[in-house]
Amino acid sequence: MPDLDAQRIDKWLWHARFARTRTAAQRLIAEGSVRVNREKVAASSRQVRAGDVLTLALGRDVRVVTVMAIVERRGGAEIARELYSEEERTAPAAVLTPVPSPAERPDRRDRRAIAALKRGEEG
Repeated sequence: MPDLDAQRIDKWLWHARFARTRTAAQRLIAEGSVRVNREKVAASSRQVRAGDVLTLALGRDVRVVTVMAIVERRGGAEIARELYSEEERTAPAAVLTPVPSPAERPDRRDRRAIAALKRGEEG
């Protein structure tokens, strides 16, 4: 992997596979979902260098990554994973709520009984 000194942030996000296309990366930046070293990125042309810390708001998920390398061409997922290191994330309490196993979930008969109760019907 040839190392470069700096690269446009939209291109780096695409290379690191945080966005499927450069246009999608530019959209993330325009929405204000990307910060570099705690500063909101105003333009897609912002340069990133190795050692920069990026904060990415991707849907309901917030990821904090450190730029480890910059490459000239987009590669596979293995190469993309080498471009950054991710800080360990802690999930919010709502995510930690256990989902009932299929055996504990209501079946058809139970769902009909629940619907009848909601409608105010007996039995």
